[in-house]
Amino acid sequence: MPSPQQARAQASAITSGRTAPETEQSPTSRLRELFDGPRLSPGQRRIAQYLIEHITEAAFLSITDLAERVGVSQPSVTRFAAAVGFSGYPALREQLQSIALATLGSAPGTPAPDRSNELQAAVDAEIENLENLRRDFADPDQVIEIGRALSRSAPLTVLGLRISGALAEYFAYAARRIHPDVRLVTKGGTVAYDALLQSREAGGTWVLAFSMPRHAQETLTALRVARGAGLKIALVTDLGLGPLADEAAAVFAIGTGSRLVFDSYAAPVMMSSALLQAMTDADPERTQARLEAYEQVSEQQQFFLRG
Repeated sequence: MPSPQQARAQASAITSGRTAPETEQSPTSRLRELFDGPRLSPGQRRIAQYLIEHITEAAFLSITDLAERVGVSQPSVTRFAAAVGFSGYPALREQLQSIALATLGSAPGTPAPDRSNELQAAVDAEIENLENLRRDFADPDQVIEIGRALSRSAPLTVLGLRISGALAEYFAYAARRIHPDVRLVTKGGTVAYDALLQSREAGGTWVLAFSMPRHAQETLTALRVARGAGLKIALVTDLGLGPLADEAAAVFAIGTGSRLVFDSYAAPVMMSSALLQAMTDADPERTQARLEAYEQVSEQQQFFLRG
């Protein structure tokens, strides 16, 4: 009898293309498409990131207020609007307002739903992150493509420093069940450099990196080392723009929960599971063989409680 993991691997293969006409892009995805094309200056990236993170409020700001919030000049906002393809800030704001209204799901002035306490508000925010991710998954082609690439990379390096180390450890633990050579890097500095360079010398082609707030300078340095060595980077982060994303060949920008003292990562964990599923789909025979071998060992050594 197959294990639960084997059964899921056989039954949950990801299919390519949009399968449900009711799904639509999330507001954050629409904003990323709007801002990702042009080559933006650092100041313009700050404006873009502020709009992505505060769309429901920022879409209704005057040019003066937006410039003050971001810490740039009014002409910088005007130049940003032109850089992303608009005749000026009023035209950009009109587009932003339509996206903001889609986020709110109602007209301006509609009161927010009642929330009885801050813990429930935090759960509501995570549900919204998962809903955005669900809309992004309406077209899973990028997930499938990167899953195949990660599956083929031998060794496969998984990088996560500081608080992002927990996500990297989760992914690496599961990936080792289906991939023959997964190398986990959770320490920065020269330790990370050595691991990345050795991975490339051993034939590795990809690094899967996790970077959650607060984003570490040493993560950026490690990504630059990886890229300089010839490794391609798939990045799971909360930022679709900025220096970390600039180093990556593929970026999965996923919302994190920030309503409590420490962030929560329901959507990034779901993204990790989706990439793992795509890896199992990429080589089903290897997946099956490895899961069967693992089940035999776990049974012999009694890894798990019976019940």
